[in-house]
Amino acid sequence: MVMRVHLEHSGDPQVLQLQSDPVQAPGPGEVWLEQAAIGVNPLDVNQRKGDVPLSLPSGLGLEGAGTVAAIGPGVSNVQVGDRVAYATGPLGAYASARLFPAERLVKLPDTLTCEAAAAVLFKGITAQYLLKSTYPVGPGTRVLIYGAAGALGQLMVPWAKHLGAFVIGVVSKTHSVARATAAGCDAVLVFDAQTLAAQVLEVTQGHKVDVVYDSVGRVSLQASLDSLRPRGLLVSFGATTGAPEPLAMSTLNAKGSLFVTRPSLAAHTATTDEYQQRAQDVLAAVTAGIIQPHIWRRYPLTDVASAHDDLQQGRSEGALILLP
Repeated sequence: MVMRVHLEHSGDPQVLQLQSDPVQAPGPGEVWLEQAAIGVNPLDVNQRKGDVPLSLPSGLGLEGAGTVAAIGPGVSNVQVGDRVAYATGPLGAYASARLFPAERLVKLPDTLTCEAAAAVLFKGITAQYLLKSTYPVGPGTRVLIYGAAGALGQLMVPWAKHLGAFVIGVVSKTHSVARATAAGCDAVLVFDAQTLAAQVLEVTQGHKVDVVYDSVGRVSLQASLDSLRPRGLLVSFGATTGAPEPLAMSTLNAKGSLFVTRPSLAAHTATTDEYQQRAQDVLAAVTAGIIQPHIWRRYPLTDVASAHDDLQQGRSEGALILLP
């Protein structure tokens, strides 16, 4: 039997229920994947809470790693016994085993464990498209990264430094400053919506930053806009404090012809080719030591509610993974 997390309705972590399902035979283009590790991401929490609507009832989770146990007709890119990972839908990663489209699987190098893969692939692809596509960071780029001490920030900061950027990290708590500094930030600021822009102006000697990566949302919007140089880019890609308020177009003009975007991982991995290219870039960055997985805590799948609670309450200091 397969153990799977099932969601009948949105709500607090206790709505995550375990159920047993039978093993299934893969159909055309599918594999049966026995999972060794499952990634937990903020998007999972937002979907469980109902902030990002799901068609219920539903499974949950978009990231996992394990071993191919069976392949369906027409599958040629993987074989039984291959160690693989994935970082996109369909939903249902919170399970001990599952069906999955073969073309969306990423083969793992021998040097990367399944636990490390489940901790780095989803967040790594996010960091990759933000730094290389949303805004092409390069030598001399001045960047502001919120959540610099968190799981995603610990990937974005060293990768941005590798690309040649001057990195200002933003953290929510004083005790997170040391972790953000260790990740490679040139400067670290503790978030205060009233003073952040002035601090950025001081740190950059009056230049402000070229791009802001804002995963906070509602409470940080104005501070982020005020931290940008003329024609700078605000990348709003998260909403830990709620969705940002609607923004008047005239505001962008008044603050220096600013640009704003709201990107998603789905839009940057829509085709198999693009998805695989970004995944391979992440694996290459891990192999080269540019970025590294940082697992904060492991939870048995039966304790999925605790993982969600820790992530939602901001207790985590790195990636969270579930173990079937």
